[in-house]
Amino acid sequence: MAARSGPNPLTLAESLTAARAAVGDMVAQHLRDVDLPVAQAMAYALSGGKCLRGFLVTEGARLHGIAPAVAVHAAAAIECIHAYSLIHDDLPCMDDDDLRRGQPTVHRKWDEATAVLAGDALQALAFELLCGAQTPHALRLVATLATAAGVRGMVGGQAMDIAAESAPVPLTLEQITRLQAGKTGALIIWSAMAGPVMAGDDPAPLRAYGQALGLAFQIADDLLDVEGDAGTMGKAARKDARAGKATFVSLLGVAGARARAQELADAATAALAPYGKRGEGLARLARFAVTRKY
Repeated sequence: MAARSGPNPLTLAESLTAARAAVGDMVAQHLRDVDLPVAQAMAYALSGGKCLRGFLVTEGARLHGIAPAVAVHAAAAIECIHAYSLIHDDLPCMDDDDLRRGQPTVHRKWDEATAVLAGDALQALAFELLCGAQTPHALRLVATLATAAGVRGMVGGQAMDIAAESAPVPLTLEQITRLQAGKTGALIIWSAMAGPVMAGDDPAPLRAYGQALGLAFQIADDLLDVEGDAGTMGKAARKDARAGKATFVSLLGVAGARARAQELADAATAALAPYGKRGEGLARLARFAVTRKY
């Protein structure tokens, strides 16, 4: 069993910044010899994000004694998958968005073909990073990431979301919960579990943490779509209402959705009990998930 570290001395903002810088450096290193517009689009798509999933990987790894230089490969991999999903989600055939993270979406800055290829290449790079870095238990990470990103996870959730737009009746709360468990939750759960998986430890506490965090994060997104400011968020607001989508807010109301998000954040924090004070870094993230403005 790997040696355990003490509490994370950094603030959440500092931790997210550090994870973002490490992931950016890792991807830049892998793209340094590729002189193509698609490589520029890949780097562009990764820039400006919170790096929440990357931080989840590195903090979970820290709690289980995995060195940052080892964990960064998995952190960069999940951020590549997330960035690819956003590129494709923004395309005209999907959500048709012009703005992402306060910048033009990839297909607006370049073109649709470059956007599709940049997303494809980021997905491939994610698995290259996991397989080529001597990452502990790499095969298990690859297999579980493929599941989390595919039809049983993120892609499946996106497919359900698209189908719901033309459904004769709005989705129920149970259906939305299942949809978001794939679309948003699957990658967050994988990120939370990556550290203990690399260490060969039991991932159950961080699986429970990730499940609660993923749903809390999505409910907060639904609240931001209703109450948020497009300039602060860096993307369009009130799109769900204009599209007539059923969301946690439309079904529970603003107050009910906010209460449910807080319950889930509390459940995520409770799941960290086995880590004691060392889990405070992830507890901060759970609190941030339901209070953020972007």
